[in-house]
Amino acid sequence: MRVKRRESFKGAGGTLGMPGYKRPCRHCGELVPPDSNVCPFCSRVNPRGPLRCPGCRNPVKKGWKSCSNCGLGLETTCPGCGEQTFFGDYCEECGERLTVTCPGCGEEQPPLEENCVDCGEPLE
Repeated sequence: MRVKRRESFKGAGGTLGMPGYKRPCRHCGELVPPDSNVCPFCSRVNPRGPLRCPGCRNPVKKGWKSCSNCGLGLETTCPGCGEQTFFGDYCEECGERLTVTCPGCGEEQPPLEENCVDCGEPLE
């Protein structure tokens, strides 16, 4: 009996690759490249891999009350709608991204501190 061999293909730049490296976006389900930081279909950040703690980047799961590594509380108030939500990438109530923008330097960051992590200005 003869076994069928997977055939490689020429990818971008003429390099050989194997099909099947794309994985579904955890937000919309479309297949995204392995190095994606933003889903090209739904434009949401972190389309692949586990949810991560905003403080220490340790993997976390929805429903956890705190991070198992650093102890950061994983329930927060959404800066957009003011509702309590799991501290993932987006608010579970309104869908807004759980970040604040520093009025001083414009740095976008999770609402972890009272002051900007970049310039030290108070966050609103």
